Amino acid sequence: MLSKGGDLLRSHWPLTGISLPGPRLGQMTHVQAETLLTPIIWAEPGPEVAQGKPVSIWCQGSQHADQYFLYREGVSEPLRREFPMGPSNKAKFPFSHMTYNLAGRYFCLYHRRTRRSVPSKPLDLAVTGMFNKPSLVALPSPIVTSGGSVTLQCGSWQAFDWFVLCSEGGEGHPRHLDAQHQADGWFQALFPVDPMSPSHRPTYRCYGYFSSSPYVWSTSSLILELLISGVSRKPSLSVLPGPVVAPGQSLTLQCRSDVSYDRFALSKEGAGDPPQYLARQLQEGLSGADFALGPVRPSHGGRYTCYGGHTLSSKWSAPSDLLDILVAGEESYPTPTLSAWPSPTVAPGENVTLRCQSPSLFDAFLLSKEGEAGPPLHLRSQHQDGVFQANFPLRPATLDHGGTYRCYGSLGSTPFLLSHPSDPLELVVTGAAVTLTPSVQTPDSTSAPLPDHTLENLIRMGLSTLVLVALAVWVFQAWHSQRGSHAVLSVREARTKAGNAPQRGLLYHQPYPCLAVP
Repeated sequence: MLSKGGDLLRSHWPLTGISLPGPRLGQMTHVQAETLLTPIIWAEPGPEVAQGKPVSIWCQGSQHADQYFLYREGVSEPLRREFPMGPSNKAKFPFSHMTYNLAGRYFCLYHRRTRRSVPSKPLDLAVTGMFNKPSLVALPSPIVTSGGSVTLQCGSWQAFDWFVLCSEGGEGHPRHLDAQHQADGWFQALFPVDPMSPSHRPTYRCYGYFSSSPYVWSTSSLILELLISGVSRKPSLSVLPGPVVAPGQSLTLQCRSDVSYDRFALSKEGAGDPPQYLARQLQEGLSGADFALGPVRPSHGGRYTCYGGHTLSSKWSAPSDLLDILVAGEESYPTPTLSAWPSPTVAPGENVTLRCQSPSLFDAFLLSKEGEAGPPLHLRSQHQDGVFQANFPLRPATLDHGGTYRCYGSLGSTPFLLSHPSDPLELVVTGAAVTLTPSVQTPDSTSAPLPDHTLENLIRMGLSTLVLVALAVWVFQAWHSQRGSHAVLSVREARTKAGNAPQRGLLYHQPYPCLAVP
């Protein structure tokens, strides 16, 4: 039986109505009970066995045991009797096929001559695979930092009365919790898990069952391994062909590291599903793994991260940077339009704005450029002039801004699902690239206008002309004055010669009557 808190109510020996050859168990003396060791019982491969699979129950007692007996709770006669296996202190009770009828609680004991041992502790043997499997997810995530805690949710749409959580590898006893019925018809149980330590490899599975048959369980959930992260350096995560994909496309997430990790894990934020694991693949000197997710479906949209780890350790690296995968082409969304203001053709240094708009409600718009692997630009929409829009400024425009652009719309409730892309817009940036040198400064569109010196230059040119004219006049006057001096000197020389010569009645003619001769 099971208590409401989830612990199995262990029955204690003696079992009413069970009889063995020889003296009854109730007649055993205290001395006899202390003389023989208490036997130990276990099941191989484990206490939870799938329907139709073989199982063996072992009982270990004393080296001097003559015979071992296997009992099932509620049955007075031994289910099986076995002699010890050779000179050992244990006996094996094999069953070739696990069935519904074999499920239950078992005990074993042994006897030596006329003395019987006390019974072993009970063994609960459950048959699995009788009902549909439940789901097992980690809340908030299967990625747990060292020393952190997590809650495991086992749930199903089937109306189980109980859920049981088992640790893979048989560590610890199964934990039983009664199912909680949710308003939407979902049945679940929440199992808090103690703080994680890197020395453990926490792996879990869960089952559901009904109170009327507590040893008949459902099929096992998928195995859930918790990742203990933050121990070593983070890897990088990238995507091919790009972060915006359409349904049906192939999609590959690449996890890379310069640390020699042996395996890699990929996790999707908020999914709760077990991470995907891949062994190391050497890529251009780096260790890494390629996670193929195609063909793309809307469910692939989300936020991803990856981790690196070593095969023989439960320790994992710190998480990579987050990577958003956006799935475009949601049929229920209208297609936005994309335009350029003031024009799709601009010169370097000019301002241009790309406007994405739609008459239907979108909470955000995204702008992507063809050929770029980075995430698209993201802006919240604004309602203006009867349309929802977002303006993406590219200022000042450079040659690198040239290319083909598309925009998408998204809703806040499903941020990783996008509309169909707008028609492509070709932005052309014309003109040669501007080069700056130390001796020449080229003003750009943000520089202040240069002052106009035309009037000052005209005044300077006029003054220079006047100076040149005055200089020309002075040179002319100086030249003319020098020529007059030469003429006077000639007259004097002539008079001197005439005075020395005899007078012949000749009259001397003065060539410069306007000049006064001293």
